[in-house]
Formats: sequence, C-alpha cells, structure tokens
Amino acid sequence: MGGTGIGTGKVVVNRAMSLDGFIAGRGHEMGWVGEHLTPDTFPEVMAAAGAMLVGRGTYEVAKRMAAQDTPYDGGPQFVLTHEPPDEPDPTVTFLTCGIEEAVATARAAAGDKDLEVLGADVAAQCLERGLVDEILVYVVPVLLGDGVRFTPPSLDRIDLEPLDNTRSGDITMLRFRVRK
Repeated sequence: MGGTGIGTGKVVVNRAMSLDGFIAGRGHEMGWVGEHLTPDTFPEVMAAAGAMLVGRGTYEVAKRMAAQDTPYDGGPQFVLTHEPPDEPDPTVTFLTCGIEEAVATARAAAGDKDLEVLGADVAAQCLERGLVDEILVYVVPVLLGDGVRFTPPSLDRIDLEPLDNTRSGDITMLRFRVRK
C-alpha cells in the first residue's frame, strides 16, 4: 500500500484514536494525543490540508488545548454550530447552515487541497450523507477505557477500502477510502 494523495481535494475525516476506539477520553480529555502526535509526525498530511471543518464541541476542546498545541496552519478553519459565540474568533469562520452547505463552503476554501473534518458529530453527519472520500486514523498506543467513541452507535454500516498504512514513531496511520 502506498501514496498519501497530497493535494487531491478530498474530504477526509481525520482523527487520532486510542487502541480501544476512543477519539477523546473522559470529559473530552485529549492531552494524550499531544503526548504522541505532533504536526511533524506525518508532515505530508499537514501539507495536503487546505481547510478544516469542525463542530462546536471540537472547537471548544481545541481552545482549551491551544496553550499546549502547535498552531494549526493548514488553511481556513470553519466551525459548524447552532450558536456562534458572543465574542467572534477572528481565526475561524462560524457556519450555521446545514452539513452539505458547510462542506461545500469549506471545500471551496480548501481549493485543490483536502478538507479535513474533525469531531465526532460533524464527521458522523458527513459520513451519513456520503460526503466523505477518505478516513485517516492515527492509532495511538494508549487504552482509554471510556470517552468519545470513534463513531456514534447510531451510524449505519459504512464499507471502507484500505489504502495505506504507515508508521512514524509509535503512531500507526491508517488511510481508508469510503466506498460509495
């Protein structure tokens, strides 16, 4: 298996996951991700990113983690929410539209690069509507026991085609194409 598909304008669900299937720990705790994964771990993924779409919950968790993380530099950031914050954040665009329009807006901003989708709810909505081209998972060598699952129990079966697996340090990156 090989190839990372840099700059091909795909919609990619991108997430770190514990070996037991959680993308965040209890209370949405994600410090464990930064202990293992940095933007330098897989630089080709950052180079392929043209924009990011997240939900409000993921945005709030990222704000709490901002002091310990390297700033995101993969293009414009979009937050899909029912209620934009009272104090606007000049580093992001808040969208209050439906998921299809949010993906189209963020994808247009990404140009010929990938739109990275983060967050359990937004990713599930994209998967349910057939808007995702690929899923990229960083398997982190940790067991969390509980937390936010990779997908909600309500998500129907989605068939995937393995495309690539790569190891960098103690992280294994898995890439799948969503079969449509």
